[in-house]
Amino acid sequence: MKTTWYFINSGPCSPAFNMALDEALLHWHSKGLIPPVIRFYEWNPATLSIGYFQRAEKDIDFEQLHKLNLGFVRRPTGGRAVLHEHELTYSIIVNEDYPDMPKTVTEAYRVLSEGLLLGFRNLGLDAYFSVPDSEEKRADLKTPKSAVCFDAPSWYELVVEGKKVAGSAQTRQEGVILQHGAILIDLDDEKLISLFKFPSEASRERMRKHLPQKAVAINQLAQKPVDVETCISAFRKGFEDGLDIELVPYTLTKEQMDFVNNLAKTRYESDEWNFRK
Repeated sequence: MKTTWYFINSGPCSPAFNMALDEALLHWHSKGLIPPVIRFYEWNPATLSIGYFQRAEKDIDFEQLHKLNLGFVRRPTGGRAVLHEHELTYSIIVNEDYPDMPKTVTEAYRVLSEGLLLGFRNLGLDAYFSVPDSEEKRADLKTPKSAVCFDAPSWYELVVEGKKVAGSAQTRQEGVILQHGAILIDLDDEKLISLFKFPSEASRERMRKHLPQKAVAINQLAQKPVDVETCISAFRKGFEDGLDIELVPYTLTKEQMDFVNNLAKTRYESDEWNFRK
């Protein structure tokens, strides 16, 4: 018998609700109220999320963000800024002491991302894990050159033809791992770059030339156009096979929804959280 995990497909939700639900699932799982969870979701409106440790006003051009009517939220996970627009977002919530789960962040990331790897292969893409193979690349991981998530692959990031196709981040709280990330279906390089502050126009231009060499979306590679529903099917099966689990659909109760909505309002919609120093 395979281990049963919950499967939640939230569809398009507000930025604050998306982050609140991920945090709530972590909390409920830590209390033993729910089993591990795989969740898929989208964003309404399209949103720029920043990592827990990023300084919003230092990196982000908020005038441009408001002009484009984009949402904004700080994630509970680390990493750099991501524009969530033409993508499927996933999250994994599982106990740190889950059977055969590695103790180190890097190796756990490798195990949990196996479902992503198989999902991309289900779409016919030759995906593989990036492993920095030089001191220079390893140094880049410690001191990122920009605030843009898709600027460079990290340890065990998913790449196709040497370019990043999924950006993920992880946190551990209450004995539980939360890993979530963006699976790029399409990518608007120019819109993404326009949302960041650069020290000079020359550095912005370097990023404009650099990003297409580092990041790629599924529909730039796939033989035929892929939509969100196709991705959900491919990655759901990928996670089932990669983690050797059975995913059972789950719907939140009214009490759970009330909890999430309250957390969204009090934390993830607040300036105190989103603009923390």
